[in-house]
Amino acid sequence: MSNVIKIRKGLNINLKGKAEKIFVKAPSSETYAVKPTDFHGLLPKLTVEIGQEVKAGTALFHDKNRPEIVFVSPVSGVVKNINRGERRRILEVVVEKSFGEIGYESFDRGNPLEMSRETVISNILKSGLWPSIRQRPYDIIANPADEPKSVFISAFDTAPLAPDYDLMVKESGREFQTGIDALTRLTKGKIHLNIHAEYPASQVFTNATNVQINKFIGPHPSGNVGVQIHHIDPVNKGDVVWFLSPQDVIAIGRLFLNGIYDASWIVALCGSEVLKPRYYKLLKGHCISNLVQDNLTENCHRFISGNVLTGTKIEQNGYLGYYDSQVTVIPEGSHYELLGWAMPGLKKYSAGRTFFSWLAPGKEYAPDTNLNGGHRSLVMTGQYEKVFPMDIYPMQLIKAIIIEDIDLMEKLGIYEVSPEDFALCEFICTSKTEIQSLVRKGLDLMIKEMN
Repeated sequence: MSNVIKIRKGLNINLKGKAEKIFVKAPSSETYAVKPTDFHGLLPKLTVEIGQEVKAGTALFHDKNRPEIVFVSPVSGVVKNINRGERRRILEVVVEKSFGEIGYESFDRGNPLEMSRETVISNILKSGLWPSIRQRPYDIIANPADEPKSVFISAFDTAPLAPDYDLMVKESGREFQTGIDALTRLTKGKIHLNIHAEYPASQVFTNATNVQINKFIGPHPSGNVGVQIHHIDPVNKGDVVWFLSPQDVIAIGRLFLNGIYDASWIVALCGSEVLKPRYYKLLKGHCISNLVQDNLTENCHRFISGNVLTGTKIEQNGYLGYYDSQVTVIPEGSHYELLGWAMPGLKKYSAGRTFFSWLAPGKEYAPDTNLNGGHRSLVMTGQYEKVFPMDIYPMQLIKAIIIEDIDLMEKLGIYEVSPEDFALCEFICTSKTEIQSLVRKGLDLMIKEMN
């Protein structure tokens, strides 16, 4: 019997440009990229060189500290570029797609329920799908040497303009169930599949076996897996919980059904600057330029891989992030407003009652990227507690991170959180403090100290 958990704290942000529930097959991109920067804590070591031919599933680089974790090409073709940043840090490995059908590396196939745990892990590792599995604490790629106490899959997203997971998995019931079967070999605990209680979930989710279905209701961030873990199976010191998205579960299912790394992915192109926001079927690492071509307003744009709260800024010819299921386009905030805070602001969104727009709670907005104020000292306002739905003191934890007090960070729940859990706190922050960056700094400090 499923549980219903009500999240009372949070904030829904209504933005213009939600993707229509129409599928479009994206034009094939000439190039695809795998970005080491998508994987926090990774020290990449290249296994290919420019000009080398690869197949879908060929390793491009691996983790220097854990060589068994490899990152593979989504297509067959030739390594075109290895883009580097400061101090020769690898930013992107770009593969130019070959003409014709995609060539695949071959991996083991079969019923994962009839395989040992070691065999299932080995197959996921060799195929390059292991980075899909992340862990709490620290919000990093899971360690295959660990055994988690449970595995979580959030089957809905409550972030601004978030894609509809029910629509995205509609035709992949067999693959999803096979992926679930593989995950059952990774833990002796439960597989928690979390759905939204306010509307009927897809039969792909409700008919899944070997899972415990939990129902959540409430505003964002009720769809964040960290919030769900906190309310169902909290992470204490020494615990490990793994999590992944429904599309990642499907990819693992395809591996065991077909014996190949199939990088097929569904992405919602959305935002107020998109003329026709829709869902696109493409491959991971797709270049977004042909998605937005002739599909934008004439304004200056900000392209985000992910949502407006936690996504990463990319260029118009940039590449989709590994974990992202949406691309958001909003106006670039490159202008100044005279007495902007003192105006009625009927067209401006405010989390409080700064503008009269609070009188129309269902209205959709098209905010730009203006900061709307400068950085100030971090002050106690009580704002964070209104949108942070965990039994944790967010302001006190942030202060503990700033002063690098390890013991206090532990007592205040650092093991349970990730940067995305503080995205709303950052959004409403009067001090304009980059709270997600601070949380990431705190988690990195804990990793360093614990190792």
